[in-house]
Amino acid sequence: MLPLSSAVAGLGASLSLSACGGGSVVPAVTFTSASFSSMAAPTLANADAMATTSVGSVMTVNFSDNSKLDYKLAYQPFFVTGDLVADGKGGKTLAGGYYDINNQPIMDATVAGKTRQYFSDSPDGTSLMSVAGAKVTGVVGNTVFAVVQFEYATWAQDGVTAMYGKLPSPIAVLTLDQNPATGKLSLVKYHNVDTSGVHGLWITCGASLSPWGTHLSSEEYEPNAFTAATDSQFKAFSKNLYGSETAANPYHYGHMPEVTVNADGTGSIKKHYCMGRISHELVQVMPDNRTVLMGDDATNSGYFVFVADREKDLSSGTLYVAKVGAGFSLDTAAAAAPLTWIKLGSATSAEIHTLANTLKPTDIMTVASTDPLDASYTKITANGKVEWVKLQPGMEKAAAFLETHRYAAYVGASMGFSKMEGTTVNIKDKVAYSALQNCRDSMVAGNAANVVGNGVSVAKALNAGAVMALNLRGSQKDTNGATISSEWMPVDLKALLVGEDITADALGNTGNPNKIANPDNLKFSEKMRTLFIGEDSGQHVNNFLWAYNLDTKVLSRIMSIPAGGESTGLHAVDELNGWTYIMSNFQHPGDWGSIHNVVKATLDPLLKANYKDKFGAAVGYLTGELTQTKLSKA
Repeated sequence: MLPLSSAVAGLGASLSLSACGGGSVVPAVTFTSASFSSMAAPTLANADAMATTSVGSVMTVNFSDNSKLDYKLAYQPFFVTGDLVADGKGGKTLAGGYYDINNQPIMDATVAGKTRQYFSDSPDGTSLMSVAGAKVTGVVGNTVFAVVQFEYATWAQDGVTAMYGKLPSPIAVLTLDQNPATGKLSLVKYHNVDTSGVHGLWITCGASLSPWGTHLSSEEYEPNAFTAATDSQFKAFSKNLYGSETAANPYHYGHMPEVTVNADGTGSIKKHYCMGRISHELVQVMPDNRTVLMGDDATNSGYFVFVADREKDLSSGTLYVAKVGAGFSLDTAAAAAPLTWIKLGSATSAEIHTLANTLKPTDIMTVASTDPLDASYTKITANGKVEWVKLQPGMEKAAAFLETHRYAAYVGASMGFSKMEGTTVNIKDKVAYSALQNCRDSMVAGNAANVVGNGVSVAKALNAGAVMALNLRGSQKDTNGATISSEWMPVDLKALLVGEDITADALGNTGNPNKIANPDNLKFSEKMRTLFIGEDSGQHVNNFLWAYNLDTKVLSRIMSIPAGGESTGLHAVDELNGWTYIMSNFQHPGDWGSIHNVVKATLDPLLKANYKDKFGAAVGYLTGELTQTKLSKA
């Protein structure tokens, strides 16, 4: 097995032609393009394929002499959560295991006599990287690392106690032994990162690798600070983390964590409190090392950009939110809608952390759920609900960074998107991509959550969602006329790919299985000119991982996730010590919805057998088996 060997930099280099008679030198054969064949969606004719990671795609690498290499793709897991894996100290540790603020295991005692440590069935954001001077005992080839975060656990082991958002999210550094000859990755050490210094982590979802080699995490669905004291989910989170239902502070969550990996395979973490307290999803740092486009996975979400004061340092900067101009459409043939930017404020992480530690929600603003019939209040729509807010004097900065959704709506931003998920960037063309998992509710004219006149409105819901393209430019000014210090600001918004809602087919799909549905994770490969799209779909019986070639416009299904699961952890790595990788995980196999009624009875026992009674899920990567090669030239 060969992990997507960068014919780009690995085998491609070996295809260089040697000198022929007379001493003439033939130019080296170079990589020109890559493409993926599209596999068929699995059906009950092969139920086993529906109950596991099924891969049936071939990656073709083309060269400048018109030769090619074909790789038959396959999936290779490092582990399934709940496995005992090496801790690098001669012992074992539980993959995906949960820990409290004192780094003690959190135990699941919901089944009498079978107490065990909680572990996640929902691995998500993953970053693959190298670290200068890395040295870890047990590695015999190249030392590389992956950072993996675990979003949540769906159920306690009794199968009836829902655990979503009730446990502090763990995050781990994996030390991997990379075989220099084949590129194969083998797990050597699993290190659980101590998150106590950042108050623990809340619902870590998508992630990305920063240009300077750190793991940029996320905290999704920021807890509502005004209702946290009575919110059963947040009280349970606090109890599991601190041992007390009242110890956790909601203003400590909904921020952007960053993990730095050390040369010995350990890691440290900090949170950036100055990037907006929103439903952080997958962020993308632009090539300037300062500009950050952020996903905002919420109803009434918006486009947020953070511009750091200094390169490779997200601890201070300016936060902006977009206004959408006329012409927004989900028609891929329509013109792009313009974007302008409202400055929300400038701050350091330290000063916002201090505000989070000291302020109560009512110190910042008053929020009413019914009309107070008071002109000093402003009507907004936030998180799917109409509210009336009144800002306390002098609290603009606190509101901008701790009540970001409400404040953005208050100042007139286009807070009208629904579940805005992953982001990524195509550097060559200077285009960013953004996933809208669905286009409904706040995006639909006439819906109670839709804000008339905010620029985000479609006549009819598109439940299957869309991938949007945003052109990036410099020399932009904010709505007050001040220059924005970035050459990578989104200036417009256009649909690139859209799903298609259908009447349920024979298998149960309510989204066309040959198109994307509910896109979530996005990553772009510069070298392959390919946008990879992972689904979080309630419309595909099996979620898929897709590859879309920007030049040929070909969309190819390259992997099918176990039925009821979600495609997560996507990370496209063009080159790491001469090898190319596509990292991919999945979450919650067999999490059944109404679309699974046709397949559930057949697949449930298979999924239970494959994934620890459905409590486990895999962390791994796509590999390639070389099936066609020609290493010499006449």
